[in-house]
Amino acid sequence: MINKGVKELIESREFISVATCNLEAIPNAAPKFLLKVEGDYIYLVDYIIGSTFRNLQVNPRASLSFLDSNSLMGYQINGRVEIIDSGKEYTTVLKELRDKQIDLSIKRIIEGVAKGQAHKSYEVAIQEQFVLLKVKVEEIVQIQPGGILKREKV
Repeated sequence: MINKGVKELIESREFISVATCNLEAIPNAAPKFLLKVEGDYIYLVDYIIGSTFRNLQVNPRASLSFLDSNSLMGYQINGRVEIIDSGKEYTTVLKELRDKQIDLSIKRIIEGVAKGQAHKSYEVAIQEQFVLLKVKVEEIVQIQPGGILKREKV
C-alpha cells in the first residue's frame, strides 16, 4: 500500500511526469493528468496517445517522478501499467475525470483573479479520445537531498 505521506504528495499534483521506453531502448518522458490514487494504483489520463501510449503497448513498465518542493525530496514510482481504453472501469472513471477537470478549471480561474493575472487557458477540456493509464505501484524511491536513496517495495 502507498503510504499516507507519499499518497498526499501525489494527490496534491495535477500532472505527473511519466517515463517509458520502447523495445529499441528509446526513452520518452511526458506529463500526464493525475486522476486519482486508489490503493496501490495511480490513475493517469493520456490525451495525446503518442509515444507514451505506443511504448506502453510493447513495454508496460513506467517510472513516474515528481519533487516535493518543500522538503526538496524527489520521488520515483516504478510499476506496471495497464492501458484502459474501454469497458466498465473506463466508463466509471469518466465521471470522476469530468468532475476533476471542472474543479481544476475553477481553481485556475480563482487563482488568476486572485493574482490579477490570466492563464493562457483556464479550461481543461476533455478530449474526444483518451486512455487511462492504471499504474500498479511496485516500488517507491525517495531521493533525499544529498543523493541518498531510500527504496520501498509496495
